[in-house]
Amino acid sequence: MSNNSLFQPFSFKSLKLPNRIVMAPMTRGFSPGGVTTEDVAGYYARRAAGKVGLILSEGTGIGRPGSLNGFNYPRFHGEKELASWKGVIDAVHAAGGLMAPQIWHVGAVPAMGDGPSADAYESPSGLNAPDKPLGKVMTEQDIADTIAAFGAAAADAKRLGFDAVEIHGAHGYLIDQFFWEGTNKRQDAYGGATITERNRFAVDVLRSIRAAVGPDFPVILRVSQWKLQDYTARIAKTPEEMEEWLQPLVDAGADILHCSQRRFWEAEFEGSDLNFAGWAKKITGVPTITVGSVGLSNDVVAAFGGASSHPASLEELERRLDRGDFDLVAVGRAILQDPKWTAKVREGRTSDLMDFEASALGSLS
Repeated sequence: MSNNSLFQPFSFKSLKLPNRIVMAPMTRGFSPGGVTTEDVAGYYARRAAGKVGLILSEGTGIGRPGSLNGFNYPRFHGEKELASWKGVIDAVHAAGGLMAPQIWHVGAVPAMGDGPSADAYESPSGLNAPDKPLGKVMTEQDIADTIAAFGAAAADAKRLGFDAVEIHGAHGYLIDQFFWEGTNKRQDAYGGATITERNRFAVDVLRSIRAAVGPDFPVILRVSQWKLQDYTARIAKTPEEMEEWLQPLVDAGADILHCSQRRFWEAEFEGSDLNFAGWAKKITGVPTITVGSVGLSNDVVAAFGGASSHPASLEELERRLDRGDFDLVAVGRAILQDPKWTAKVREGRTSDLMDFEASALGSLS
């Protein structure tokens, strides 16, 4: 395993990465009252010291009621909360790393454990999934305030010294609920029968963010076809529909598309072995990040069910990266389990790679 392609530098706008490996965002519940701790800062700093090219933080809530579905998920608004994030980015930089916060609104996705009551949630049409009501329908004022809150969070990310910002537009959370025909039944300007019409909320969010951070600050957008509510859901069933979906988002300010799949090697459309990130790059021309079971033998859904996973070959990943299908590779559970994963891969120490144990989800090692 040469790993030459994984360890080539990558540059885009002000972002200059030493390699192509990105730590995927993995939501953790270790921020009491929404405030990150020294333990959280240390968790990220250890991955920076382990030579990850770019760290994407766990999901962090914007300044909007209902943006989070857990009491111990971090917030990215408020004086105390932002001061705690300043401690995180300073620790990451001191360890030689680069980092972007992932800013987030969960929409109508309830907590898996302890969380807000049902009436706290908001979404395009008051639906968690097709025909499954939860929470309230957002008013036009709610939408305007949420768009502004995304812009404010991105501005704070730049002000605090982060190297980029990522917007969570995937997995059936708020932005994705606007994309998804099954959860967006609005009859106003933020809904409609086509993805072009349902794109408007995300487009307005991206325009707000771009206005807040200026032209050179990198903006990453995470998107997915699959949802937590439905693993088989699809926004785009053809390359033409994918262009209709993604190109306006790029035009509105998304610099890099983070294309989430459960298994990166799966083809997105018949007739080609290109995966989601491969098609997104081919269609839009912007850099893309691939993600989904990289370096492990099973996917994240199995981990939620308590399954362990063994180290897996990176040969197929490298083949696709060498071919230019995508530009960056996000690694989640393998790096969560082992902060030295990147260094071990670079040095060819495959026998030292660790099994992933589901218990790692419950600690800040």
